[in-house]
Amino acid sequence: MKRLATLVLISTLATSAFAHSRVDTTTPENGAVIAAVPAEISFNFSADIRLTRVEMIHQDHPSLRLELGDQTSFDRAFTLPLQGMGEGIYRIEWRGLGADGHAMQGAFTFTVD
Repeated sequence: MKRLATLVLISTLATSAFAHSRVDTTTPENGAVIAAVPAEISFNFSADIRLTRVEMIHQDHPSLRLELGDQTSFDRAFTLPLQGMGEGIYRIEWRGLGADGHAMQGAFTFTVD
């Protein structure tokens, strides 16, 4: 009986771990130092997600919610226009829903120098 309970627990944990999409790549890359503010940012996820909110935080300005436009359906790749705020550290925070209905969130940073 203990073996069965252990097997069920391990299976449940493994299923939960794979239920969420992760960010495969971002443009600019997480931690990148770039020479100019990009006109847009992009995210590529490992599985379908629906973005619900994306915010840009700049070290010298209040946070700014980025417009999702028509990119509100489930997809793996998203590109959003970016309003430059000059040199400094940018943090992009995102929230969304996985195809399984789980809420997800994450962030990446880049520096304009």
